[in-house]
Amino acid sequence: MQGSEESQPATENSRRTLASFFLKRRTQFVLDLAALVLAFALAYLLRFEFRLAGQESRALSQLPLAVLLQLTACLLAGIHTFVWRYVGLREVEAFARAAVFSAVPMVALRYGLPDALEVWKIPLSIIVMDTIFAFGGLLTLRVLRRLVYERFERGQASSSQRKAVLLIGAGKAGVLAMREIQNRGDMDIEAVGFVDDDPLKQGMVIQGAKVLGTTRELSRLVRENSIDHVILTIAEADPQRLQRIVESCRREGIKVRTIPGLYEVLQGKVSISRFRDVELEDLLGRDPVRLDEEQLGRFLSDATVMVTGAGGSIGSELARQIARFRPRRLLLVERAEPALFHIEQELLALWPQLEVVPLVADVGDAERIAQVLDQLAPRVVFHAAAHKHVPMMESNEGEAVKNNVLATHRLAQECGKHGVEAMVLISSDKAVRPSSIMGATKRAAELVVQDHDARYPDTRFLAVRFGNVLGSAGSVIEIFKRQIAAGGPLTVTDPQMERFFMTIPEASQLVLQAAAMGRGGEIFILDMGEPIKIVDLAEKMIRLSGFEPGRDIEVVFSGLRPGEKLYEELELDGEGIAKTRHPKIFIGQLKPYPREQIATALQELGRLAGRGDGAAIRRHLRDLLPEARIRLTGDHSDRVAS
Repeated sequence: MQGSEESQPATENSRRTLASFFLKRRTQFVLDLAALVLAFALAYLLRFEFRLAGQESRALSQLPLAVLLQLTACLLAGIHTFVWRYVGLREVEAFARAAVFSAVPMVALRYGLPDALEVWKIPLSIIVMDTIFAFGGLLTLRVLRRLVYERFERGQASSSQRKAVLLIGAGKAGVLAMREIQNRGDMDIEAVGFVDDDPLKQGMVIQGAKVLGTTRELSRLVRENSIDHVILTIAEADPQRLQRIVESCRREGIKVRTIPGLYEVLQGKVSISRFRDVELEDLLGRDPVRLDEEQLGRFLSDATVMVTGAGGSIGSELARQIARFRPRRLLLVERAEPALFHIEQELLALWPQLEVVPLVADVGDAERIAQVLDQLAPRVVFHAAAHKHVPMMESNEGEAVKNNVLATHRLAQECGKHGVEAMVLISSDKAVRPSSIMGATKRAAELVVQDHDARYPDTRFLAVRFGNVLGSAGSVIEIFKRQIAAGGPLTVTDPQMERFFMTIPEASQLVLQAAAMGRGGEIFILDMGEPIKIVDLAEKMIRLSGFEPGRDIEVVFSGLRPGEKLYEELELDGEGIAKTRHPKIFIGQLKPYPREQIATALQELGRLAGRGDGAAIRRHLRDLLPEARIRLTGDHSDRVAS
C-alpha cells in the first residue's frame, strides 16, 4: 500500500507536467495563428491602400486557405519543434523553407484554378506581402520570447553579485564563451568585453561586447574595469604570448583561467563555460597533434583492442583515445582493482554504447593472459603495464626485471601464439644509454619485442619510445603541486637537469598513430620538442600559483638520485632515426639482437630475478647492453630487494 500511495503524487505531478506542456503549446499555437491572420489582413489592407471597397468577403474566403497552407508549411519545415527561447540564426533557414513551401501552392492555385473558382485566387502581390509578414511575424515572436527569457535569466543574479571578467581572444572560441556567459543566468561572472591583438577588431562589437584593447594594454584594462580574473578564449594560444598574459595578470594580482579544448567541447564532453585555471601544460608550447583519422579508423574501428596497465596514466589515456574510434570491444587489463574500476566507470559514462571489459590480471601471468586471448581474441594489444619509478627500481631490481622484461616476453609470446595482429610496447627515453635499472629493463623489453617480431611473422611487434608526460602519477609536476600546497620548498635535483615533456593525450595519440603505421620490428621515437630545465618548471609553477620564487616559496637542490641522468636522450649512438610520413614520429634504425642472445638473456634474467640477486642482475644487464651506464652496486645491495 505504501508503494501505491507514493506513486499517486508522482502520477499527479506527471499529469500536471503534461497539462502544462499542452497549455504552453496551445498558447504558442494561438500566437502563431494570430500572427498569420494579422499578416494576411495587413497584406490586403496595403494592397488596396486601406480601402477594401467590397473586397472584404473575398479576403475572408481566402484567409482560411492561406493560413492552412502556412501552418502546414510550418509543420513540414519543423518550426513547431523549436524551443522558442533558444531560437537563433540556425533556425532562420527553416522559416525561409516554410515561406517557400506555403507561397508555391498559393501561386500554383492563383494560375491553375479555373475562372469559376476566382474567389480562391489570391492576388500575387498579396501572396508576396503575406508570406513576408507571416513568417517574419512568426520569427519575431520567437526572438522576442528569447529576449525576454535572457533578460529574466540575467536578472536572477544582480550585477553587483557577479565578478567582472575579460575574455582574451575574440575569435570563434571567444564568441562561443561570450554567448554561453550571456545566456546563462546561473553563472557568477559578467563578461565586460574582449581583449584581442588583431588591429582590425579594435573597437568592434562582437556578441554585444566591445573589443576594448590588446594584450599589451591588459594591465590598464584590468584596473579600469575592476576585473576579478581574465579568461583565455584562444583555441591555440602561443605559449610566449600566454606567458606574457599570465605575467601581466600576476602583477595585477588576478588569475588567468582558460576554456576547455575545443575538441572536448565539440565531442560533447564538457561545456565551453567550464573554465579552469591555466596549468603548466598550457605554457609549454606543444603543437597540437594532427592525426590521420582515416588510418586510425581502419586500424581500430570494429576491432577488439586490449590495453595492459589500463589503470595507469598512459594506459587510461590510451583507452580514452581508443574509445573515440569505436572499437567493437575494449579490454582493460590491470592488477590494481581501484584504478581499473575508475577508468571503467569513466569510459562507460563517456561511451555508453562501447563494450568495456575490465580484467583483473597480471601480464606476467602467462596462463591468465592466454585465457584472455583465447576467450576474447583481441586484434591489437597496447602494453603499457610497467614499473616506471626510477629511484624505486634501483632498490628493486628483481621486480623491475619481472614486470618490465619477463612479463613483456610472456605477453609477446602469447600474442604471437594467438595470432594477435599487432602488439605495441610503450617504452621510454630512459631506455637510451640507460643509467638506471628502470631504463635498462625498458631497453631489454624493446629487444624482446624486436625478437618476437622475427619469431612470429603473423603478428606485428613494435615499440614506441617517448619521454616524460605531464600529469602522470608520480611525475615532477604532481610532486611540485603537493610541495606548493604545503608551502614549499620545491626540491629540484640539480640546476642543470633537463627533461623532455609532452602531455598524456599527445603521447597517447602519437602511440596510436605509430601503431597504425608500423610494419613490425620498429622502435618508433616521438618528437619531444626541446628539453626543458626542471628548475624553470618549478619557478613557473610557483608563479602560476600566485607566489614569487625565492620570496614566497624556495627552490632547493637535493642532488641526483640513484639512476638519474642530468640529460635525457631519445636515440642511441649509431642508431640514427628515419622520418615517417607523420612529422612527430620517427623510427630508430638499430638492428635487433641475435635470437640466441635474447633467449639466453631471458633465461638468465629470470633465474636471477627469482633469486632476488640485484647485483648479479646489474652485471648481466651491463653485459647485455654495452651502452648501459648502470652502477654495479645498487642502493641496497646488502639485502634482497625483490
